[in-house]
Amino acid sequence: MITQLALTRPQKAAAILVAMGKPSASRLLKFFKQEELKALIEAARLLRTIPQADLERIVAEFEAEFTEGAGLLDSADKIDTILNESLSPEEVDAIMKGKQPAPPPPGPGPIWPDLERLEPERLGSFLTGEHPQTSAMILSKLAAPATARVLLTLDKPLRSEILKRMVTLGDIPEKAAEIVEGQLRSRVLSEKSSKDTSAGQMRVADVLNEMDKSQLDETMRDLEAAGTPDLDGVKARIFNFEDLPLLPQKARVLVFDGIATDIVTLALRGATPAITEAVLSAIGARARRMIESELDQGSEGVLPADILQARKSVVSTTIRLSREGLFELPSAQGGDAAPNADAA
Repeated sequence: MITQLALTRPQKAAAILVAMGKPSASRLLKFFKQEELKALIEAARLLRTIPQADLERIVAEFEAEFTEGAGLLDSADKIDTILNESLSPEEVDAIMKGKQPAPPPPGPGPIWPDLERLEPERLGSFLTGEHPQTSAMILSKLAAPATARVLLTLDKPLRSEILKRMVTLGDIPEKAAEIVEGQLRSRVLSEKSSKDTSAGQMRVADVLNEMDKSQLDETMRDLEAAGTPDLDGVKARIFNFEDLPLLPQKARVLVFDGIATDIVTLALRGATPAITEAVLSAIGARARRMIESELDQGSEGVLPADILQARKSVVSTTIRLSREGLFELPSAQGGDAAPNADAA
């Protein structure tokens, strides 16, 4: 007979696990380290019959209570059964051989960065047909700039309803999130490569934005004559220095708030009065007086290349801010936006 004093600590642990039964023991086994599981299995294989009296002493040592049991029989077989129902054959084999179990195959990566790169109108169109609660869940996963761009494509009532639900959105059950992600993959992202031409439109627009006004107009006429598809999408991304008066006042303030005064001064050299006033009306009074004083001294000695580079800096800042969803370019508004220097 094996007494309590003759048992090692791993043997005592194995005895208690067997006494607990498979359901409870299975849950506990998941918290054991690999080396502990290995010691547990080896200890259990040495156990045979443990009388009830000795089992009670073991239980008392662990400060727990067992109200049932008439002794343990065939401990090795029972611990094998528990392990086999709790772990995969590969995991049991890896434990006994001292190896780490192979990691599970990687699943699909997160879909949210892919959604953020989509054209806002494309995702907005999808959300229009979904329940507002589902839309709120999806938009809550996106970065704030991407969420803002998508919301601006929706009708105001729907936009307000989604925002209201985003405010009170709680934790999303994992199963529900998986279902939504699956729908997004199959109904939105799977069509991206064949139907979403926004990346190509953006590349063409970036090239055209490097041209001056006359070159740009000529190229656009050639593209129209050639029947270029999706040309409206390209136009919506084009912005030229001469288009500054078409930007709303708030947009111009955002643009020139982050551009150094010397660059603004350089860009305005040789500019038309309309462009000059559109820019100066969007900056502070002190900066305006400084720039006007510099412009009054003329442009002698200033290189045209430097002026062109300063204007490109203004244009690139404007395009970047529009892509962040802070405002739309005049071409995206239909090209009929009028300057409003008095707007708040």
